[in-house]
Amino acid sequence: MDENEKLLHAAEELLQDRNDVRAGQALAEAHAADIAHVFQQLPGADRATIFRSLRPDQAGDVLSELDDATLLELVRSLDDVEVSLILDRMPPEHAADVVDELSTEHAEKILDLMEDEKSEEIQEILEYPEDSAGRLMSADVVAIRETSTVEEAIQHIRKTVTEERPFGVYAVDDHGHLIGRIPLRRLLLANPRSLVLGILEEDVVSVNATMDKEEVARLVAKYDLVTVPVVDDQNRLVGTISVDDVIDIVQEEASEDIFRMAGSDAAELERRSPRQVAMLRLPWVLLTLLIEMMAGVVIHFFDKTLGKVILLASFMPVIQAISGNTGLQSVTMIVRGLATGQVQLVRWWEPLWRQIQTSMIIGAVCAVVVGLIGLLWHSSAFALVVAISMFVSVNLSGFAGTAIPMVSKRLGFDPALTAGPFETAFQDVLGVTIFLSLATVLLHWLV
Repeated sequence: MDENEKLLHAAEELLQDRNDVRAGQALAEAHAADIAHVFQQLPGADRATIFRSLRPDQAGDVLSELDDATLLELVRSLDDVEVSLILDRMPPEHAADVVDELSTEHAEKILDLMEDEKSEEIQEILEYPEDSAGRLMSADVVAIRETSTVEEAIQHIRKTVTEERPFGVYAVDDHGHLIGRIPLRRLLLANPRSLVLGILEEDVVSVNATMDKEEVARLVAKYDLVTVPVVDDQNRLVGTISVDDVIDIVQEEASEDIFRMAGSDAAELERRSPRQVAMLRLPWVLLTLLIEMMAGVVIHFFDKTLGKVILLASFMPVIQAISGNTGLQSVTMIVRGLATGQVQLVRWWEPLWRQIQTSMIIGAVCAVVVGLIGLLWHSSAFALVVAISMFVSVNLSGFAGTAIPMVSKRLGFDPALTAGPFETAFQDVLGVTIFLSLATVLLHWLV
């Protein structure tokens, strides 16, 4: 029995006997993320019971770990006073995430019941754009005045750092403007009477509170930061973002891009009914259907060619599949590259040229293979048709799969959406058109 099964078993035992000490101890010692995972496996009515058995500080950590659907269901099953007391003990940025998932009316009730100071902090965080650095940052900042001595700085750190979370030490002026970072190593080794101004690093990487969280993640990854300071438009230090928050961003954005490329939405796994999921997917399915119907029109247009050389029909699915797959692979690589910053629009020709070279190699190899098969099955003219069709289709698919996401990004659209499920359908139409057009031109040598 693994740890998750043991924890689930403990929760079930606690539901049967509220006084089960061993089961209660097992939950008390468990990590919040593990408890949240167990919550997803429990019936809705039992979640509130287990949740009420947790310590207030542990309950807040569990809320931060729950997915949106489970969180909403749990909060609705609890009394507003219970929720407000738990949110009062949570870090403001995590409490803001919970409040943000509630309806406006419900959120206002909860905020009114909370401590005034914590309620104001949460509302300040919610004023920032949804996917911005301001929503992620913690207001617990270790800020040292530049005129402080090293000894005063150390004393300030001892009084300020109360949470078990990564922290950075930053220097500010009298108006709170960020002027540098104070490395802990230098701080500990410096003369206690010296000024922090003499040991700080002025070249500090910071982010604006309105910066998109994806950009924040790129900066943290690029510079290997444990924490990153957040500033406002006047360069005043307003908070910090730790690397554990950034890891969550990377996972969320990767999942979001994958779902969007499938013409779907990650939210459908959490809170949508089958009818809502169907309505979400239908536009993409219908669009794909429309494009695929164009392939049917093309085939009907060349029905005389197919009627004279029926073997052509056997190679159409092959060319469609290989060219479509090449285009989809290109789309996946470019969308991921745009998301991680590895693909830069200002240097668009670099990924395009690499893809052209790659597609030429893939197209040439596939063309030789199908050409040899066509030669064995029919004739040299037939082999030429299928080989050239394969080579051209693969190269055009690779080019389109690379260019379309970059053009979409340049125009301000989400490339994961615009280069989604209809990409393969588009390549199907392209491959069939090239194949049958070439076959018609060389029909005299095929019959």
